[in-house]
Amino acid sequence: MGELEDAVMTRVWKWNRPVTVREVLEDLQQERSIAYTTVMTVLDNLHQKGWVRREAEGRAYRYEAVSTRAAYAAALMNEAWSQSDNPAAALVAFFGMMSDEQRRALRDAIRVVGDPEESPAPAEEAGATDSAERDTGGENPGSAPEAGGR
Repeated sequence: MGELEDAVMTRVWKWNRPVTVREVLEDLQQERSIAYTTVMTVLDNLHQKGWVRREAEGRAYRYEAVSTRAAYAAALMNEAWSQSDNPAAALVAFFGMMSDEQRRALRDAIRVVGDPEESPAPAEEAGATDSAERDTGGENPGSAPEAGGR
């Protein structure tokens, strides 16, 4: 997303309601000189990119964000991370750039999402065991008992 697109989306996300080109224009004009047609083109581009939906209202449109700014930031991070030839190194470098506050937010987010390695497997949750485990005493089928075995 370009700088002007970001400035427009910032307002759409902040207001969290359908907005008109005129509303965005008037707010942007407090910071810079910008034409109505420029804002209209930016919102049309954002619509074509799928960042806003629009609904006709008379001869104009009202634009509304399709997702949150947090979802946009997550998509950016995921895209950048997936393009790395060494994702683990990219994460280590990224975590090294984080402030203490950002690290706390990351720990909180991991708690919210949960650690899949800490969750029991679906069969364990139900108290069931795999028939192969019952038949082999919990060993992998086809594996030989260890020396001094069972």
